[in-house]
Amino acid sequence: MRNQSVGSGIDWITLLLYITLVILGWMTIYSASLPLEETSVFDTSQIYGRQMIFIFLSIPLILILLFVDAKVFERLSFVFYGIGILLLLGLFVFGKTIKGQTNWYQFGGLSFQPSEFVKTGVALLLAKYLSYSQINLKLFRHQLLAFAIIGLPILLILMQPDAGSAMIFISLIFVLYREGLPSWYILSGVLAILLFFLALLINPIYIIITVFIIMLIHYFKNKKISRNPFVYIVIFALICGFSYSINYVYNSVLEPHQKDRIDVLIGDNVDLKNEGYNLNQSMIAIGSGGWTGKGYLEGTQTKGGFVPEQHTDYIFTTVGEEWGFAGSVLVIFLFVTLFLRILYLAENQKTKFSRIYGYCVATYMFTHFFVNIAMLIKLFPTIGVPLPFFSYGGSSLWAFTIMLFIFIKLDANKVNEW
Repeated sequence: MRNQSVGSGIDWITLLLYITLVILGWMTIYSASLPLEETSVFDTSQIYGRQMIFIFLSIPLILILLFVDAKVFERLSFVFYGIGILLLLGLFVFGKTIKGQTNWYQFGGLSFQPSEFVKTGVALLLAKYLSYSQINLKLFRHQLLAFAIIGLPILLILMQPDAGSAMIFISLIFVLYREGLPSWYILSGVLAILLFFLALLINPIYIIITVFIIMLIHYFKNKKISRNPFVYIVIFALICGFSYSINYVYNSVLEPHQKDRIDVLIGDNVDLKNEGYNLNQSMIAIGSGGWTGKGYLEGTQTKGGFVPEQHTDYIFTTVGEEWGFAGSVLVIFLFVTLFLRILYLAENQKTKFSRIYGYCVATYMFTHFFVNIAMLIKLFPTIGVPLPFFSYGGSSLWAFTIMLFIFIKLDANKVNEW
């Protein structure tokens, strides 16, 4: 193995996309949090000033990751995972409760959200496990440990409770599918989500009748598979039970704020002055931007503070209002280009570990991106999921930076893996 300089083998396209998104993100935070009185861009009493510090501190973090031997990330994957789990467990003793959720550590004026960093540990250990040659995700016993690696942090995060962060980990099922997990897992998940919302909108009996007819047609028409009546009966019974349990879960299990978010999504008795206020104001802000936007720093909804938490979960509303449809498409294009670039690089890795880790990174980032934007335009329930490199916060920025640059280092090292 030959010695490499820090910059040797780095994919400069990915690096340029990262820098561009971070700069645009800071500009957006600056606009969303700019006070009425004149102040310096370096004013650390302001949100944009603190975000600039987070960005500057990312530089030595990046250099450290690029200096480290790439093989360390694979060898110590279990250590990274274990530290993440310990940090999640520590929240139940030392965590600070904010808005009913105990998912932050507080050190003086600094806050730290471990769930953001655990994502990298899970990705590393999952990549390590799946890279073993004997692992076959067609076998249930191999699936079980993969699910356990993902499921343990999900369980701990749900206990905080933080359903939004937990949901991000579930998206790793697409990585498992890429590595051989049977497709019926994903199909079952999609069906469960569809049934959940349908059962809230219509009488479950109509769902059951429709499912019965579809399964009956499938049983008699499909000649290419083995038609086991028992399998059909079990599937039908599960669908019936699930459909009739949804109203109970909705009314007796879900918290009031969770029901409010679902009501906002399906438009069921929404009070635009209460639970529907945030989403309504975000859609007004985005819609008012038109094709070309009102201009940078000229957003009236943004300046008026009509959209709560606009510098974090609702940061994209500033993009829509001030940069318009054209600017929004440009930002989306940059994100999609980054995701596709990561997937392209992942497919060209020399080791299975690097490839799987790359797919985890792309999956995490895309899920954050999709959910954050979809919830602003009423395509997804409102949950606290930051937009990578745009939403304010050191935990989010550093976690995504670490995640991405570990992959950049792995990719740069592939020239030595022949």
